[in-house]
Amino acid sequence: MVEKIIFGAGCFWGVEATFRRLKGVSNIICGYSGGHTKYPTYPDVCTGRTGHVEVVQVTYESLEISCEELLDVFWNCHNPTTQDRQGADVGTQYRSVIFFLTPEQETAAKLSLQILQQDKRYQEPIVTKILPAVTFYPAEEYHQRYLEKQGLR
Repeated sequence: MVEKIIFGAGCFWGVEATFRRLKGVSNIICGYSGGHTKYPTYPDVCTGRTGHVEVVQVTYESLEISCEELLDVFWNCHNPTTQDRQGADVGTQYRSVIFFLTPEQETAAKLSLQILQQDKRYQEPIVTKILPAVTFYPAEEYHQRYLEKQGLR
């Protein structure tokens, strides 16, 4: 069964490249979600005034890769304890978030967060939000497969 889920884990270029390598993932689209501005552009989102997050919309075949496996990759591809930043990237557009599209994804995301908090891997509290999906806006074409286009992946 083909499903989609949306992850925000810092700059979408690296997140896209990480998920693109997974067997069972059929498509990744970099984009923006979670804000209040309709049809935001990259310069708009970078101001921090749109409320949007840089995200990747992951399309996957749930019989080949589970939501739980995708969540494991999500937790391991960024630091979920830093508020509005990942590494050198700072701003509200880099916040850690899972936008679920089904009740099953919500349950899986909340359970994975609970397990991660209990295993004490992080010294600081996890700040990742788990929210129902809202409008997803694809990013500009030059952001799609950006690292691949630059010869970096």
